[in-house]
Amino acid sequence: MKSQANYHKKREQFYGNIEGFWADLYGEEYALYDIKLLNENEVEQIRLISERIGSIFFKTASLLRKVPDETLLEMGFPKETMAFIRLKTLPVESVISRLDLIPYGDSYKCIEINADTPTFIKELFYINGMVCKEFGVENPNEGMEELLRKAVLASVSHGTNNPHIVFTAHEDNIEDRETVLYLQSNVPSKFTPLHKLQIRRGVGLFDDDGIKIDILYRQTFPIESLIKDEDEEGNPIGLWLMELIEEGKLVVINPPSAFLLQNKAVQAIIWGLHEEHHSFFTEEEHTWIDKYFLPTYLESDYFIEKGVPFVKKPSFGREGDTVEIFNKDGQLLHADVQRSYSEFVPVYQQFVEHPTVTFHSDKGIQDGKLLIGSFLLNGKSAAFGHRVGGTITNNLSYFLPVGLLKERG
Repeated sequence: MKSQANYHKKREQFYGNIEGFWADLYGEEYALYDIKLLNENEVEQIRLISERIGSIFFKTASLLRKVPDETLLEMGFPKETMAFIRLKTLPVESVISRLDLIPYGDSYKCIEINADTPTFIKELFYINGMVCKEFGVENPNEGMEELLRKAVLASVSHGTNNPHIVFTAHEDNIEDRETVLYLQSNVPSKFTPLHKLQIRRGVGLFDDDGIKIDILYRQTFPIESLIKDEDEEGNPIGLWLMELIEEGKLVVINPPSAFLLQNKAVQAIIWGLHEEHHSFFTEEEHTWIDKYFLPTYLESDYFIEKGVPFVKKPSFGREGDTVEIFNKDGQLLHADVQRSYSEFVPVYQQFVEHPTVTFHSDKGIQDGKLLIGSFLLNGKSAAFGHRVGGTITNNLSYFLPVGLLKERG
């Protein structure tokens, strides 16, 4: 009991001194006062594998921009986005993306990419280093914050002289707001909450001072939500915003190509091409897909026939919402209580068990399922870290910082 009180006190003292961070979420502990140590080989492997996986996704985007609308609609893309997702507005497919990896044997499996609106940014690029310092260990993400700053600056400097740059998020969501303010901190720009943006159809998007916006940085606002957005009079302002982007009157970051990759059905396309041993991928790339990707389909038949456990998840969805896990007989084992994304086309992916880790928390010593979040900045490996929680990683999972285990030599 004494050690538990000690944990609580130390955690409060440490995180209580960090401004603009959500150490607790939804009234529950989120950021743990604990650290998981990895050796240098593990760190190097995560970085190398992340870049290989990322290169497969980004290469696939170029193919998807050329396929017929029917294919994209079958994959679950909303019909309103057909022109939008074919746009290529930046040299890169996604400025900031996050891979979700599960340790598997002596390697890792990718369960998805969050290419459009990944969160977990401030935790890994900034907070993780502070925790490492507190625990007296080296930070495996050392130097990544500067790379993030450069990536964000480069993205808003592309192709426009002295642009008016606005960062936006839901003002009342602390995680979204503070993530965006963190990204904005080194960019000559302003923050305008989503509800204060003003749109004039066919003319432009304006900030709360009435100044026309050239570049909108919408790190946490998903396109699949945007297309349903209406104002108080019922005007489809989300679709108007997409029109501005398609007409070249507004640049958004992450770019449209990031939304193209956000769809989890992209992994079914990748796996299908791999099964055919299609020449679109090189021999080396086929080896990577076999090693780092999981069988993924738009139907569950393969898993039922083979007697393989599988996961059913929406093509668009976040934080484990609407995810279901089935056993080898096709019987439901686990389902997330949230069902917000049931309207989207489902994808079916082979189920891989998350490894279990032990960690300290306000509730005592706990066991949890581990998931690695590994960031790519313009396709290059960047910060990574851990979430621990239940079998389905959701928004109640913990943030477990990572440190570098120094080899004795």
